[in-house]
Amino acid sequence: MRELLRFACEALLAHRLRSALSVLGIAVGIAAVTLLTAIGEGTRTYILEQFTQFGTNVIGINPGKTETFGIPGVLGGTTHKLTIEDAEALARLPHVRVAAPVSLGQARVEAEGRGRSVHVFGVSADMVEVMKLRVRQGSFVPPGDPRRGAPVAVLGPTLARELFGEKSPLGRFVRIAGARLRVIGVTEPKGQILGYDLDDVAYVPVATALRLFHQQELFEIDVVVTHESLVEQVVEAIRRTLVERHGGREDFTITTQAAMLEVFGNVMRIVTMTVGGIGAISLLVGAIGILTIMWIAVGERTPEIGLLRALGARRRQVVAVFLAEAVVLAFAGGVGGLLAGLGLARAVQLLWPGLPLQAPPEFVVAALAVSAAVGLAAGVLPARRAAALDPVEALRAD
Repeated sequence: MRELLRFACEALLAHRLRSALSVLGIAVGIAAVTLLTAIGEGTRTYILEQFTQFGTNVIGINPGKTETFGIPGVLGGTTHKLTIEDAEALARLPHVRVAAPVSLGQARVEAEGRGRSVHVFGVSADMVEVMKLRVRQGSFVPPGDPRRGAPVAVLGPTLARELFGEKSPLGRFVRIAGARLRVIGVTEPKGQILGYDLDDVAYVPVATALRLFHQQELFEIDVVVTHESLVEQVVEAIRRTLVERHGGREDFTITTQAAMLEVFGNVMRIVTMTVGGIGAISLLVGAIGILTIMWIAVGERTPEIGLLRALGARRRQVVAVFLAEAVVLAFAGGVGGLLAGLGLARAVQLLWPGLPLQAPPEFVVAALAVSAAVGLAAGVLPARRAAALDPVEALRAD
């Protein structure tokens, strides 16, 4: 095997440009698939982390029924709004740990001559359990009747630092949408979640937020189930309760983690099939290139083949020589393409640090195996043609 590989490599190095072009055909295909797979796998991991960091036992209820377009309320909104009373009714259902009303708005938060425009969440004390928040300083929104909105605020760490620098914000006052609120807490860093930077937000009591933003309905109700195995059972109970409270109409949308992950899985399957199609086309082009180069090589090296046969080389040995050359070409293209793809992925990640990229280790092995298989398949016809040459006629061609 060692002599066979050495012989194949020397034959390929004798025609460097031709060999390099053949290698390039495979390398481009492998590099493209490596880069796209790294992006796809990194995105899949990132979104899974985003969806599951709150746990798989969280149910979201939004106003408006998701219709054909998949957007709640796109066909005219609701006849009944989601209210704090709805959240209290859901909290009384069996197997429900908490039901947290949520309001959402955007406003400028100002303090000590500084200000930032950020998202402002109207929440209850139960939001700590829903979002798994931790308070670094002070306390969170106080428990009690959610219909009574105290003039208090809890800041994310980024917002607190931008407004107050290194000073403690506890007990100081901020102005949100024109209202003067006292800071009672600062959360621990949480990072970005589905487009929201939870380190650069403010939390206020839900009733306070509804007044600040002149809202008549909740943005969402988040329900935490006691155990993920009971999610479907609780979903049906939520649906029955809200339909009864809303006059017999299902004018709301219930979303579970499982439903979101199923939609995401369907999207990723389409992406995977697309990447596979691109890779298959690229590798097919590379295989045709190797087939063409090896076919030409057989014609050019007819005297060499005749000499090998005259010296006693058997047909299967001649076949092995040309198959080895095809596999070396394809394998070199696979290694080069893999390194190029990983290098491109690294460069993209340096340019856009927020873009998650990772290539699964099993894909590295698969890419090299596929490239070698492509070379083997592309080399079969030229190798059989070479082995079928008559030794006498082959020598005469010189």
